[in-house]
Amino acid sequence: MIGIWVAAIPGIKERLHFSDSSLGLSLLLAPLGALTGVYLSTKILSRIEVGKWLFIGNMLFCLVVIIEVTAQTRLILWIALYLHGVNGFLNGVSANAVVDMLEKKYNRRFMSSCHAMYSIGGGIGAGVAALLFAINVASSFQAIIMAIIIMLIIIAAQNNLLNHKTIIHSASSLGMPSLGILGISFICLVVFMAEGCVADWSAIYLKEILSSPKEFMSLGFAGFSIAMTIGRLNGDELIPRIGNKTIVIIGSLLAASGFIIVALAPITILAIAGFIFIGFGCSCIVPVLFSASANIKGVSSVQGFAMVTTGGLIGFLAGPSVIGFISEAINLSTGFAFVFLMALLAAFTAWQNRFLQNKKQVTTDINYNEQFL
Repeated sequence: MIGIWVAAIPGIKERLHFSDSSLGLSLLLAPLGALTGVYLSTKILSRIEVGKWLFIGNMLFCLVVIIEVTAQTRLILWIALYLHGVNGFLNGVSANAVVDMLEKKYNRRFMSSCHAMYSIGGGIGAGVAALLFAINVASSFQAIIMAIIIMLIIIAAQNNLLNHKTIIHSASSLGMPSLGILGISFICLVVFMAEGCVADWSAIYLKEILSSPKEFMSLGFAGFSIAMTIGRLNGDELIPRIGNKTIVIIGSLLAASGFIIVALAPITILAIAGFIFIGFGCSCIVPVLFSASANIKGVSSVQGFAMVTTGGLIGFLAGPSVIGFISEAINLSTGFAFVFLMALLAAFTAWQNRFLQNKKQVTTDINYNEQFL
């Protein structure tokens, strides 16, 4: 659904007569919704079994994206963006908390592989959007078609989802991350900012700055998502070998190089290559950060997820707004150069962070029943 949303943004911008800055300001409603989700999580996730929320929350997300893509007025779009933030926070905390519990239960690493599924979805969505644009299928129909497919898949998987009957959420409150994981939260903010900027601005950049054909508009995000997928599918093997700290430092520097390539690219193919670099760089960082936040002494895994997710969602959803303001004041290339500097700062923060360590992690595989996954 996010792949479809990304491809639809240039059309939404044109239909509702947004400037770069007004679109960026509108996108700030999503992080506001995410912060609301932090507050609501104590009331919702402490009462609803996690499996039920995974079923309900993802069905709702499909509907929210349909509303975003088909919005005929700015007011409707603003409401949908706010709900996107609320729903996205609750879905993210729920999914990552379940993965952490399963990793501990079966003594196996698959956080990175699970995050790869998110990237696969983005790549599929962007690829489908490119194909449907090529045969003149409007974004509104794309969103509806994709939503129906995804909802049918969720319904088919409902028994597996509903098997997770745990109440996952412990008490937490709306606020900044604690000092103990502030550094991790900041790195997550930067990486999610990078992802959000690619998601929300790559299609516009290719269309308006590089004058790419319509069928090429979603290929920046598609290349980014494919690279993320490849990296994450191999992450559960690479992370223990290379080390958490090194993965985050190298990944941040690789993402930074991708952003500077995009900012300076004179042609479409080079910009798409830059987006691929960003994907590879970001791929394994977030799984490392979520695992690290779930294993900090004195902080419950769910509280750790909530605090890191808060920083991440602020970056994912507010980052594109910042890019919009920079684009309006200067140009979109400068906006991508700004994220280049933020990625460099993330690399430095990772180098200084005491919760990211390079000690070799050894896990022992044990037999388990696949149906519980």
